[in-house]
Amino acid sequence: MQPQPFRVGIAGLGTVGAAVLDILARRDNQLADRAGRAIRVTAVSARDRARDRGHDLGRYRWYDDPVALAASSEVDCVVELIGGEGGTAKAVVEAALGGGKHVVTANKALLARHGMALARTAEAAGLALAFEASAAGGIPVVKTLREGLSGNSVSRLYGILNGTCNYILSRMESEGCSFAECLAAAQRLGYAEADPTFDIEGFDTAHKLALLTSLAFGVEIDADAIYVEGISTITPLDLAMAAELGFRIKLLGVAERVGQDGGIEQRVHPTMVPLSSAIAQVMGVTNAVTIDADAVGELTLIGPGAGGRATASAVVADIADLAAGIVGPPFGRPAARLERAERAPMQRHEGGYYIRLTVHDRPGVAAGVATRMAAANISIESIIQKRPPGAGRDKHGRSGEPVPLVLITYAATESAIRGALEAIAGDGLVSEPPQVIRIERD
Repeated sequence: MQPQPFRVGIAGLGTVGAAVLDILARRDNQLADRAGRAIRVTAVSARDRARDRGHDLGRYRWYDDPVALAASSEVDCVVELIGGEGGTAKAVVEAALGGGKHVVTANKALLARHGMALARTAEAAGLALAFEASAAGGIPVVKTLREGLSGNSVSRLYGILNGTCNYILSRMESEGCSFAECLAAAQRLGYAEADPTFDIEGFDTAHKLALLTSLAFGVEIDADAIYVEGISTITPLDLAMAAELGFRIKLLGVAERVGQDGGIEQRVHPTMVPLSSAIAQVMGVTNAVTIDADAVGELTLIGPGAGGRATASAVVADIADLAAGIVGPPFGRPAARLERAERAPMQRHEGGYYIRLTVHDRPGVAAGVATRMAAANISIESIIQKRPPGAGRDKHGRSGEPVPLVLITYAATESAIRGALEAIAGDGLVSEPPQVIRIERD
């Protein structure tokens, strides 16, 4: 006797939802062989029923209200592709779990804010809350952390988790154009939203990092603990200087254990990575995640981080697991056994720094900067002064105009760097706020 089909309801038929329908139709027989039973979409919901999505929606039960779909007796699993950290998306997931339905979601914002509560609800009911598609798109990093590396202790995780930012930085570097020009190009190509703030200011990366941190370190999600900076202040000069110094600038999400009892440091910011590193070679809209673990050493996963097909691939992988009866704690261990990690304040972060100061081209300025750095116990690895070409010079070769002064430091704390920069500004040595980019070495 054939087992009953696994019935799926999809809430949200945008680019990802339509791609999920495509994959399920194209891979029908193969998925049935893998899961041991057929997978059938039985219900759908979206804002616009008339929109052409390349599928005959008359084959499915239509719901104007996605919450009603989630409560329907016609589905075994609800796929939430609405988005947003609350509102309708949250109501759909809660209704599904409350009605005995498994949930698959790509919604990192919802999970970053409500993931612990939703995981407890799912576990209490013996249901799945699956979210492979919520971080790094088509890269199977959730399954890798939750299952593939269960025999490892992870010390650090970092990665390029936003394709929009990586595209902008890649294009700025290759073409020498400004941030604004590259952002406009990303919007024309559909890589960036009309309001790109969520991506370019680092919040999208932070939500993804919050989920990966929980999986990697066995801790509760703590999105508020993440220090966040975006890429809007990065200039072509910074990218050129990075290349000259043997680095490339990437927006990274980084999570790592600090000392034996120092807690978990979580941060999102532009970062200089060595040109020789694997992650420095990741260009365009591609994502990458590097995991440092005790048994496997360094593991880097690279692949498409966004787009309908890549994200849908991860959604379908979760659906197939659930159809096969594979259900486990959403974050790798029961929510009650996840630790509440101590937050490691950003002021305690220690590492190398790239600092670009715009200084007055006059005697004693570089010495004044060096003196303030030394007073803060910051050792300078290199110092480079870039004078603009064609500027007038006095007999000492100075133009009198503001010029970039670039410093690379040895390991220093964030608090020491910030204190030294405040003192330098107080001395009147700079004409505009400094550019500070942290260095992440291998």
